[in-house]
Amino acid sequence: MAKRTGVWLIGARGGLATTVVAGTRVVVRGLAAPLGLTTAGPGFQHLDLVPLADLVFGGHEIRSGSLAESAAQIARDNGSIRSEWLPSIAGDLADVERRIRPGQAVNCGSAIEQLADPRGTLGGLGLRDLIARLAADLGEFRRAERLERVVVVNLASTEPPLSAGAEPATLADLSRLLDEDRRSAVRASLLYACAALHSGCAYVNFTPSNAALVPAVGELARERGLPFMGSDGKTGETLVKSALAPMFSHRALRVLSWEGYNMLGDRDGQVLAQKENLEAKVQSKDRALAQILGYRPHTRVGIDYVPSLNDLKTAWDFIHFEGFLGFRMSMQFTWQGCDSILAAPLVLDLVRLADLALRRGEVGPLPHLAVFFKSPHGVEEHDLHRQWQTLMEYVNACTK
Repeated sequence: MAKRTGVWLIGARGGLATTVVAGTRVVVRGLAAPLGLTTAGPGFQHLDLVPLADLVFGGHEIRSGSLAESAAQIARDNGSIRSEWLPSIAGDLADVERRIRPGQAVNCGSAIEQLADPRGTLGGLGLRDLIARLAADLGEFRRAERLERVVVVNLASTEPPLSAGAEPATLADLSRLLDEDRRSAVRASLLYACAALHSGCAYVNFTPSNAALVPAVGELARERGLPFMGSDGKTGETLVKSALAPMFSHRALRVLSWEGYNMLGDRDGQVLAQKENLEAKVQSKDRALAQILGYRPHTRVGIDYVPSLNDLKTAWDFIHFEGFLGFRMSMQFTWQGCDSILAAPLVLDLVRLADLALRRGEVGPLPHLAVFFKSPHGVEEHDLHRQWQTLMEYVNACTK
């Protein structure tokens, strides 16, 4: 069997993970074009990226059900996965389903814990034993599928943020927390990150959960010689904001206020309806403007759960700005999209580029991937155009 790359998804039966898996197989089977996939576009053709056909999926999940059921529900609710595709990929989904293992929801807050099926969730284990169990699943995945490399991607629901100063700053701090089994000082995303790095995998945090990439995780990655990146995939309103805000800066127009309002459904909306989980998302979405503009205008980001939207989302932004002679004007835009359709190709881009980083022996955060994130780890530049330039400089350097 040829060497292939493993993709281990945290939240493996969620709407985004299902769209990633089903969408990959739909594209590989020639049923749809790879639209939205940056690494399939011009400028990347000379990189030695893993083909989509050579990606092998598995994952951890805390909910019951199956990938097939999740795909069928998406087909019924909004049609982003077409019902006529399901028979063609049924065998593919069943293969991946056999590689999904019980996950854990340590200190994730009540909203996420309510989603968990106790019968399929790891429980009764200390923190170190939990990490060992998660790592064992990754090791079995690598061996059983004869995988050369594995990339772990966190697609789980947004956790409440760890408070500043509470996160383990060093590996010694983390080791002490684990030895003392202090569950209140960690969250599930941190345990998944530790398991991934202990297992020799690249790690990508696509969520806003700040526990996933605490300083101790960065130290562990460097010690293990592994790449990582995050956080919070940039797919919708913030993508537009990071492209549009530089226009005001370049034309010396002063932004006075930037109000944003978001409506979304599905489980993400359900989880973000809880105030403690919402805090992490709002922090991530509201970070870019001040850096791009060079000053801090009045800003506010609102997010409401609208169950009938399912996986669709709507964002309305109002921008109040000042121009020549101090005259005040305004601009508004509405963004309507399908969350998983916007995010799934980004996940595949990140997998392919993280896999390339593994092969190139890159260690630590991957700043050239900042263009894909709302809160890029270790990167202060939020201007989408400059982030894109950084990515293309990396790509050109790889092909020389």
